[in-house]
Amino acid sequence: MLDLLVVNATLPDGRQNMSVAVRDGKIVEVAEGLHAPAQEVLDAQGQLLSPPFVDAHFHMDATLSYGLPRVNQSGTLLEGIALWGELKPLLTQEALMDRAVTYCDWAVAKGLLAIRTHVDVCDPRLMAVEALLEVKKQVAPYIELQLVAFPQDGVLRGSQGPQQHMDNLTRALDMGVDVVGGIPHFERTMADGASSVRLLCEVAAERGLQVDMHCDESDDPMSRHVETLAFETRRLGLQGRVTGSHLTSMHSMDNYYVSKLLPLMAEAQMHVVANPLINITLQGRHDTYPKRRGMTRVPELMAAGVNVAFGHDCVMDPWYSLGSADMLEVAHMGLHVAQMTSQAAMRQCFDAITVNPARILGLPGYGLAVGCNADFVLLQARDPVEALRLRANRLKVFRRGRLLAWSEPAQSTLCIAGRPGKTLLQP
Repeated sequence: MLDLLVVNATLPDGRQNMSVAVRDGKIVEVAEGLHAPAQEVLDAQGQLLSPPFVDAHFHMDATLSYGLPRVNQSGTLLEGIALWGELKPLLTQEALMDRAVTYCDWAVAKGLLAIRTHVDVCDPRLMAVEALLEVKKQVAPYIELQLVAFPQDGVLRGSQGPQQHMDNLTRALDMGVDVVGGIPHFERTMADGASSVRLLCEVAAERGLQVDMHCDESDDPMSRHVETLAFETRRLGLQGRVTGSHLTSMHSMDNYYVSKLLPLMAEAQMHVVANPLINITLQGRHDTYPKRRGMTRVPELMAAGVNVAFGHDCVMDPWYSLGSADMLEVAHMGLHVAQMTSQAAMRQCFDAITVNPARILGLPGYGLAVGCNADFVLLQARDPVEALRLRANRLKVFRRGRLLAWSEPAQSTLCIAGRPGKTLLQP
């Protein structure tokens, strides 16, 4: 007997009246109109059954700290960085863990079941690293949490010399952090930035780890560390294991140079994460009008064969006072900023918060196919485009076939003579 049988579901690829059979936490059959004995049968009523949402770029050590020790009044990147510097000495492991676990509760409610989070390693105490490693263990039954050793202040900019933050980073990796991070555009010089890319990629190659760098997160068209990252990826044989996050300078680069850069990135099998909510908020701050959007060239990267995902980046922290762990909100902003409003492009944006980031994290058993983990979300929408339009309600959230969260269908009651009493925002 099956543990769970979902019937009458629509899948993201457009197949309708589909059944998904689950036994022992795995999908054992996906077929049209399947009926079989099961301990539980869920009628999807034609709604969209999706693999869970995945966030490939987040900062959980800072999340939900809005207002501590003060509010970012300007809303700018630089004030956010300064504010984080003020907050770090005041952080406690208990409070950081409490905020992180609370955010994971939000994530589950939104069908977000895998998160790659960057954790600052410039504090020699590595208190945030210890806290998030413990959170990772605590939430493992319901969220896949992947940690990036992130030298927020620049890996070569330690007050005690260029080795200080590198030592912190390697200690964090020794403690069990999963991915090597970096921020080359924040080093003191372009040359130092290039050196940091080389050094950090060498660490990853030696340890057999992935790389995920905040790269060229500026409006400077001459900030071109992504080129160095692509070169080091190929030199060290890291193809498929390297992610460039943000890449906002590409928004301002000369088109001819970008035409050269895109094939280099594709050859290196690099991944890219754009962060629409934050990139559109923090970039272009020095512009009057016309004002640059700031987000990297998502459709062009995709057309070049580069795997691109959207990340949330921040929620209620020194850099961003908004957010709710809703990856549909992230993709909704992304498709508007990138002008990806064709039917095919909107579906690409849905992929950018599901299958594409799952590839970046290297999630085993991800998807809606036989043999995959029984992890999925039933959305109150009939296809991916409608899910984006409505930022659809999550009706059911499952992990390994076990229900983690549910909500009632969203509807409004109308009190208008001659009109229906209920409306679902669906024609």
